[in-house]
Amino acid sequence: MTCLIELPPFLRLILALGVSALISFVSTPGAKKIAIKVGAIDVPKDNRRMHDHPIPRMGGLALAVAFLVTTFLFVDIDAQMQGIILGAIVILVLGILDDCFTLRAMPKFIVQILAASIVVAHGCTIQYLTNPFSSASGACIDLGILAAPITVIWIVMITNAVNFIDGLDGLAVGVSGISCVSMLVIALVVSELDVAVVMIALLGACLGFIPYNFNPAKIFMGDTGSTFLGFILATMSIQGLFKMYAVISFAVPFIILGVPFFDICFAVLRRLWHHQNPMTADRGHIHHRLIDMGFSQKQTVAITYTLTGILGLAAVLLASSGGAKIMILLCTIMVVAVLGFMVIFGPKHRPASKDDETKRKDKAK
Repeated sequence: MTCLIELPPFLRLILALGVSALISFVSTPGAKKIAIKVGAIDVPKDNRRMHDHPIPRMGGLALAVAFLVTTFLFVDIDAQMQGIILGAIVILVLGILDDCFTLRAMPKFIVQILAASIVVAHGCTIQYLTNPFSSASGACIDLGILAAPITVIWIVMITNAVNFIDGLDGLAVGVSGISCVSMLVIALVVSELDVAVVMIALLGACLGFIPYNFNPAKIFMGDTGSTFLGFILATMSIQGLFKMYAVISFAVPFIILGVPFFDICFAVLRRLWHHQNPMTADRGHIHHRLIDMGFSQKQTVAITYTLTGILGLAAVLLASSGGAKIMILLCTIMVVAVLGFMVIFGPKHRPASKDDETKRKDKAK
């Protein structure tokens, strides 16, 4: 299926960005009205939530509509892209239901596996992994029968990872937008125009929504938006990055999505260590720990944006720097390891007490 609008590449990218951002920006107030009407309201009932009054969620509906409309207009949709769109619609419906009725973790997990399986069934899989320490043309591993399960695990993990970091105003949508820029640049470097258009459409949707989501947020994107963003980023990293195994190391998608990937891995390990369900919500995510170290919401978001940007730049350099790959990868791992150690084991870290929570709410008033 060819795109509905045929244009020169540069104009196609610019229009896709503009159309997606405009649709997202214009339709977000409508999504807010729908959220209020159906009762999709986020009420601050525990210390994990940083807001002090009810705020509508499900704003991700506007973001998703903007992305899907723009994709149909400007992207040549092949079989793999059809699978991605179908899976994304399943995730979108799941997110809407979750924002309205607060579904249990296990049913959501099963539906996410189903959505990821739809993508795999349409031929979008991680078939090869390259050696990040070698530039040899044949240095890659064929996953064979492991390709399908590894792909499903990757998609479900990143889908939930973006959802996990959606705990502060503008955090998840901003991190996703920066990740889109990194994938966009790499797609342009290797001349994958359709991948670039998809990423710029998602970037535009994020840019159109983020004015409503910056602190103090007027609306949250909810699971409708966070899981949708995570699903598209996960699947497009396969379609646009893992697929180019002869050009791009398997480390690139991990680096681009480093912040949410690190957060979900640390969250799962932390909960298992404490004999908890890995899907149980807690106040131990990166953004919570930065808040507890004394940073404000805006400072925490800025720190996370900066780290995501550094990782994105490292990924772009790793994808195009040939002999410098090893040094770039090692430096990136070192930076992430040091920052992660400081956040997790920093001496200023302490759990937020009830008195702290009361002071925070009084200050917000």
